[in-house]
Amino acid sequence: MKNAPPLGAHLISRRTFYFHHGIYVGEGRVIHYAGWATNRRAGPVEETDLQNFTQGNGFRVAKHSRSDPSDIVLERARSRLGEASYKVFANNCEHFCNWCVTDNHLSGQIDLATGTGAVSLAYAAGLVGRAAVAASGPVYGLSGAGITGGLASIGGFVGGGAVAGLALLGAGPALATASLVNSTVLADPREGDPQERRVRKVGRVASYAGAVAGTAGSVAAVSSMGTVAGLSASGITSGLAAIGGLIGGGMGMGVAIATTAPVIAAAAVGYTAYKAAKTVAGKGRGRESKQATT
Repeated sequence: MKNAPPLGAHLISRRTFYFHHGIYVGEGRVIHYAGWATNRRAGPVEETDLQNFTQGNGFRVAKHSRSDPSDIVLERARSRLGEASYKVFANNCEHFCNWCVTDNHLSGQIDLATGTGAVSLAYAAGLVGRAAVAASGPVYGLSGAGITGGLASIGGFVGGGAVAGLALLGAGPALATASLVNSTVLADPREGDPQERRVRKVGRVASYAGAVAGTAGSVAAVSSMGTVAGLSASGITSGLAAIGGLIGGGMGMGVAIATTAPVIAAAAVGYTAYKAAKTVAGKGRGRESKQATT
């Protein structure tokens, strides 16, 4: 084939809303995780020709700061032929190719989507939380009485008062975010690399820990930042006003921030723990590989 890519090259082909990835294996053939690139049903890891892989969109060769020898890349790609465990967030075509080339199961597209999604979820949770507080109490609105009454009404769902409402306001969206992240980005690939499965489990546990810690942190901040310390009605309202004042808002903005922070913590702590565990595991694997060759 004229102007053929190098053996084991990581190919990237543009699609309408994403990039499709494959490994060049010679003679105009590519191994890729078909996914939904060519079918309405998620396809397996398969070998196909360049024309089918690119779908007329051309390709470029991905650049890696570090890559394993081409024979190892090809061996890895062929070892997973027939695997049918495609998951957009957890085991997609980019994950597959990066693993083949570097022995590192990652996806830059998913990293970007995770960060963007976490910010969007946090923003939405803040708006919903503020609206819920304003509408829940006997006094409608975001005055001091409206906020304390709204928080007390929310806390009443678990038999508590305004403090319980404040905790629920953060914990509910945060735990929902942790569950979403754990079932998508940090989902167990099942048929994937055992090391990847282990580090994802670390991330899943950490995301729930982040939700709990973020909620506790929000309540503590409300208790300590106001002109009246503690979690009495005046302590809560002054604490929320102080938090909202950090970005030029009032108590209503404080409610939004107190709701937003645990959501960000759930996503950030879980994903950061996953990345950290992955880095540590990768260094350990590198040492083992180096020892095996000496």
